[in-house]
Amino acid sequence: MLGLDRRAARYAWTIVLVVLALWLVYVVRTTLFVFILALLFAHLLSPLVDFLDRVLPSSRTRTPALGLTYVILVAVLTLVGIQIGTRVVEQANNLSQKLPQMLASWEKPRQATAAPTSLKDQILDKARTEIGARSSDILAALSRAGLKALTVAGDLIYVVIIPIVAFFFLKDGHLLRDQLLEMIPQGQHRALMDELLTEAHLLLSRYIRALVLLSLATFTAYSIFFAIVGLSYTILLAALAALLEFIPLLGPLTAGIVILIVAGVSGGPVAAILIFLLAYRIFQDYVLSPYFMGQGVELHPLLVLFGVFAGGELGGIAGTFLSIPVLALARIIFLHLRRSRRHFRNVTTPAGTLQS
Repeated sequence: MLGLDRRAARYAWTIVLVVLALWLVYVVRTTLFVFILALLFAHLLSPLVDFLDRVLPSSRTRTPALGLTYVILVAVLTLVGIQIGTRVVEQANNLSQKLPQMLASWEKPRQATAAPTSLKDQILDKARTEIGARSSDILAALSRAGLKALTVAGDLIYVVIIPIVAFFFLKDGHLLRDQLLEMIPQGQHRALMDELLTEAHLLLSRYIRALVLLSLATFTAYSIFFAIVGLSYTILLAALAALLEFIPLLGPLTAGIVILIVAGVSGGPVAAILIFLLAYRIFQDYVLSPYFMGQGVELHPLLVLFGVFAGGELGGIAGTFLSIPVLALARIIFLHLRRSRRHFRNVTTPAGTLQS
């Protein structure tokens, strides 16, 4: 009557609902990020919970296994904090006190009778000039970083909330899954949702466990090599590199730059450390990461670069951290939808139809 097509109106309402959903996600992005971290934390602990649930005497709930898992977690974190955390804090304080003096000495021109002729000397002189000229900027950036750390300390409530939310994910995750599937009528759509949930569970489990293992491998390799070459602040730099492994691409690059700067101003073997960083990155990207990640995170490097930079623009560090799993989940959804559409076409094709 009014010239409105019902199909066009349905598509328009779908677009409006999608835009509204995206807007709501942006509004509650902080809370959503906390729940995503809790979900990843639950996937990290789920193997231990399942193991303890099988070992402990039979119980109607997983609560005893969950309780013992958290006790073990607190004990491990306390031990790590005592053995490594105290040394990291000590070396960080020592570096912050000596950094102005080291930068000032780095800024002084190299006393030499002749101009540098080798490529190595030219690179070192160029780096010394640039870092020395910007020493005040580096100190100001460190000061801002310290203030930022104090600001983040006000959000330590999330450190308590994340394990609590993860506890409920571990305890009632299967119930939430069943209730979600019950909302979808029996048939092809429920089967598709069941497959998507299973694939997403496997993907998130592999991803977060791989990140933790890669972080531990980085800390171990860096600390051993830095101790061998006699680099100062070994534990601090290794812990920084391990922590930044959780940020794709930009994290390892930032850690490498910081390590080289500290090695340069403290008189460390810059060339040997640079060779080690490049060799370890190749080994991790082509050996460790594919082994730990397994199948499910097969993304083209260009897509990874786009996701990392786009995630950083949209959500900062949180967006960068979530870019890889979001892209991998989108890939899984696309493949399942395409497979389901092909299957539906094959089923609805009339029998006996000849294809030319």
